[in-house]
Amino acid sequence: MQSLYKNIVASLNDGKKNLAVLIDPDKMSIEHVEGFINKVNTSIATHIFVGGSEVDEGVTETLVIEIKKYTQLPVILFPGDLIQITDKADGILFLSLISGRNPEYLIGKHVEAVSRLKQTGLEVMPCGYILIENGKETSVQRVSQTKPLQRNDIQNIVDTAKAGELLGMKLIYLEAGSGATHPIEPEIISKVKRELNIPLIVGGGIRSKTELESAYKAGADLVVIGTAFERDEGFFDNLQK
Repeated sequence: MQSLYKNIVASLNDGKKNLAVLIDPDKMSIEHVEGFINKVNTSIATHIFVGGSEVDEGVTETLVIEIKKYTQLPVILFPGDLIQITDKADGILFLSLISGRNPEYLIGKHVEAVSRLKQTGLEVMPCGYILIENGKETSVQRVSQTKPLQRNDIQNIVDTAKAGELLGMKLIYLEAGSGATHPIEPEIISKVKRELNIPLIVGGGIRSKTELESAYKAGADLVVIGTAFERDEGFFDNLQK
């Protein structure tokens, strides 16, 4: 079976776009999983991401087990901490917060996670994670004790993304943050994409089909949506297959 990462790259080479629905274990109750995943299955979503900044031990695994009952889509961990690692998922984004300078989130947490990862069959995908300011403090910023990159300093964002690729990251993730007031500007996406030879993920603040298509047009290979999919029925209706 082709790996998750190779499938993403193949989609990129074929000119196809990917869409991930992000589910936060701290915000999704087990009794709502079946109905929500049934909605996801009828949409154009290609992946399910599971993770959050602050999640209690065991909650992520319980949620992943429930999700897998109702879908054949790949379930990829998007962990805020090593306690969210579970072998019940298909893969994991091994996130290094390269927009910040806190060593715990650049390498420290990763070292701690190795013993857990070795006990799983998860496909590990190294990912350079770049937080971009969106007008308010995000949970990632608060938990990691790092500052996001400024939107108007586009060259710094581009250089940070390229540095991540040169360090060996297999994916770059531009993140405006959960509940962002506005999505990342197309100009930022396009300039970052022009410098990369690896897939680009974009998430945060995307609340409409227009904003989704704008991110794709600018160069995003995989777009992540979360709260908008959960709360906006109109947005969901526009994402039907």
